[in-house]
Amino acid sequence: MKSIRFKEAATLLLIMLIILGTAVIRFGLSPQIPVLFVIALLIFWVKLRGASWDEIHKGIQEGIGTAIIPIFIFILIGALIAVWIQAGVIPTIMIVGFKLISSQFFVPSTFIVCSLVGLSIGSGFTTISTIGIALFGMGVALNANPALVAGAIISGAVFGDKMSPLSDSTNLASAIAGSDLFAHIKNMMWSTIPSFIVSLILFWFFGNSSSHISTGKIAHTMAILNQQFMISWWALLPIALMFICAWRHIPAIPTLFINIIVTVVMISFQNPGISLQSLAKLISDGFVAHTSDATVNTLLTRGGISNMMGTVSLIIVTLSLGGILMKFNIVQSAMKPLVDHLHKPGSLITVTILSGIGINLFVGEQYLSVILPGKAFKGAFDKMGLSPLALSRVLEDGGSVINYLIPWGVAGSFVASTLGVPVLHFLPFAFFSLFSPVFSILSGVTGIGLKWQKGKQRNTTNENLNFKNKLATGLK
Repeated sequence: MKSIRFKEAATLLLIMLIILGTAVIRFGLSPQIPVLFVIALLIFWVKLRGASWDEIHKGIQEGIGTAIIPIFIFILIGALIAVWIQAGVIPTIMIVGFKLISSQFFVPSTFIVCSLVGLSIGSGFTTISTIGIALFGMGVALNANPALVAGAIISGAVFGDKMSPLSDSTNLASAIAGSDLFAHIKNMMWSTIPSFIVSLILFWFFGNSSSHISTGKIAHTMAILNQQFMISWWALLPIALMFICAWRHIPAIPTLFINIIVTVVMISFQNPGISLQSLAKLISDGFVAHTSDATVNTLLTRGGISNMMGTVSLIIVTLSLGGILMKFNIVQSAMKPLVDHLHKPGSLITVTILSGIGINLFVGEQYLSVILPGKAFKGAFDKMGLSPLALSRVLEDGGSVINYLIPWGVAGSFVASTLGVPVLHFLPFAFFSLFSPVFSILSGVTGIGLKWQKGKQRNTTNENLNFKNKLATGLK
């Protein structure tokens, strides 16, 4: 197959984006359908260009192979959610939260709690699917805006995931750029702390003004939870166990297995007569709530392996698309001219972030949104004299945090299915993910917090000098 030129690659990506965006945003279709349609068109095109079926199949296999571990983790999370509800873990968290969190400051409190939990365990997905579900239930009981609450949960989980040394995406960005992990986390504060502060202010503002918080339903909800579930401090044991596993640096898969087994044992003690078939059905099909309140039933009817299959199928087809794009150098060909014409830090950082956002839009996979721009722009960062820390921060700000905002993305589809809120509904309220790339670009343009290689550090560049002169002129 002949090499692909820039115009051809860019045209293909633009057509793909139009098809995906129109189908999902304009017509509200399930993302799997337009992604499959785009894959069919892409296969037809590369076949006309002379590609063999073996090459096409290999591209699909290589694409899916990058996410085998995340797919397996999603399946285990589905099982974990089901047993946690049955054992009273999530209902207990909800009741404790009702007693501890002020309804007046519920939304900003949710953001802070999810930030701390995410920072402790290093997993945005786990934070959202455990503590996040409980907090979302509290928000529903308080009549808060579901999209706003989801935005607070996601923003906190993304912050914690981004700043935790236990996070896969944080370790990946550091490794791709060749920077020290803890130096990378420290350097990210230049964009992360401003994003956190702005997000907290906005959550406080919208949490107090966008909805009428009502406490009238809290007592009713708590009574139902106490009646239907085993509420006790013992129910918090799996939460403590998860923190211990994180502290001991135990990977996600064994952590989830341990937690599921311990929770199943708890269920067996709570319900001595429960059969093996009932436990298997719970793990397979999820928990189904049968209370006197329809809202509680909707909220707590969740989990199960089968209920994760929609997310898993989307991940598989999305990564198949990404595998074909990479196999035939379509993404690489579209990015190469950008790399060759970047000579200033501000423009280099801006384009790298936009590339990460573009990979999220076209491929929908957060790891690839870090890997591809990292490999494409690493040489340019080095040539300009920028430290690997500059690159690793940019890869996170434009890569992994954005995936939560893509309807057909791995993270976005996971959150939508877990919380039951469409991506386009919570997107305007996922403030932390929205502001992280903004502050990262500002750092590149102004030079504030921008790290240079030892011996090549400059006080300023022409671009930054012009920016500061313009700023000074405007202030006079």
